[in-house]
Amino acid sequence: MKKILAATGAALILTLSAAAAAPSPSLLINGVPMGEEAMGIILNDTTYVSLRAVSTALDQNANVKWENGVAYVTTPELMLSAQPGETHIVVNENQIIIPNGVKLIEGRTLIPVRVLADAFGASTYWNPSNQQVTITTNNAEHTPNEDYDEEDLYWLSRIISAESQGEPLQGKIAVGNVVMNRVCSEDFPSTIYDVIFDARWGGQFEPVRNGTVYNPPTEESILAAKLCLDGTNVIGDCLYFLAPALAQNFWVPQNREFFTTIGCHDFYR
Repeated sequence: MKKILAATGAALILTLSAAAAAPSPSLLINGVPMGEEAMGIILNDTTYVSLRAVSTALDQNANVKWENGVAYVTTPELMLSAQPGETHIVVNENQIIIPNGVKLIEGRTLIPVRVLADAFGASTYWNPSNQQVTITTNNAEHTPNEDYDEEDLYWLSRIISAESQGEPLQGKIAVGNVVMNRVCSEDFPSTIYDVIFDARWGGQFEPVRNGTVYNPPTEESILAAKLCLDGTNVIGDCLYFLAPALAQNFWVPQNREFFTTIGCHDFYR
């Protein structure tokens, strides 16, 4: 028996702060920039993307076909069908409501990016500072750059792991972004190692003080570090983060501009 799953607010629709007439945002999937063939339109503050291009980028084994006016995507774990003009798609026998409907433009079937990412079990993040949509899969393995600096990857993956235990991949990437942003800032040291071990004001990161930065990183933290080194950014130019539930020093929220919350961390410019 089919279940009706209503898409409400941020649950399934990626809302944008820009108006519908704004330029189309860029799209990253597991750190890899996607071309124009993947992007579609912005309709009522919702980003639509190409069903075929994004599905095959999320799973290279995805089979995408068109039969009798319906687009189908199949993988071992997924059966998705989308008919242009309808106000829902079907994902593994569940109907997902799409208020603005499935679109067919210039021969491409388009659906909201978060709806499609959710169907693949992927995470979606909208960065308003650079107009970028980032999609990351939980089992992402592809990284375009294999020539990472060993010391940079070693320490970045460890600080991410120590700071982000239990956080989603987006949260791990965000922590790494703060480190990378500090490297580029004139107010902080110019290397990843020196940023992490910056001893001013009693040290910058709790894992350095308690020694957990030396623990072996998780596989997902290594992936997050590689994505950061490849240029994936989910928090713009933020230089600070803290976990409000654990923080004892509130200088950051009292003195810096709040940007967003990911997992248990708040991020500040």
